Amino acid sequence: MARYFTEEHEWIDVDGDHATIGITDYAQEQLGDIVFVEVPESGAMLEKGGEAAVVESVKAASDVYAPVSGEVTEGNDALVDEPALVNSSPEEEGWFFRMTLSDADELEGLMDAKAYKAFVDSL
Repeated sequence: MARYFTEEHEWIDVDGDHATIGITDYAQEQLGDIVFVEVPESGAMLEKGGEAAVVESVKAASDVYAPVSGEVTEGNDALVDEPALVNSSPEEEGWFFRMTLSDADELEGLMDAKAYKAFVDSL
C-alpha cells in the first residue's frame, strides 16, 4: 500500500483503486484538541481539491480536501462519537473516509513521506 501526502496536510493510503484519507499528525497538532468531525456520506462524488470533510477544534474549524477525485465508499462513523481519535491516532484509527479513485493519474502530483517531511520542515 502506498501513502501520499498533500500540501493541505491530508494523507492518502492507496491500494489498487481504493483509498483511505485522513489528516496528518502535523495537521492535528496545529489544530489542537478536535471536538467535532463531519465526514462525507457514502456515494458522495468528490473532485480533487474539493471540500470533503470538516474538522473543528478548540482553536479553529478547517476543511479537509479530497486529494484525488472519486466516490466515497465509507465515512469513519467512529469520529462522530469520538472526534479525539483524530488527535490520538491521526494516521491510523482517525481516518476520515474511504473512496474509489476515478483517476489514478491524479496521484502523480502528491508527495511521498520524504517529500512531505521536507515540506513540513520548511514551514
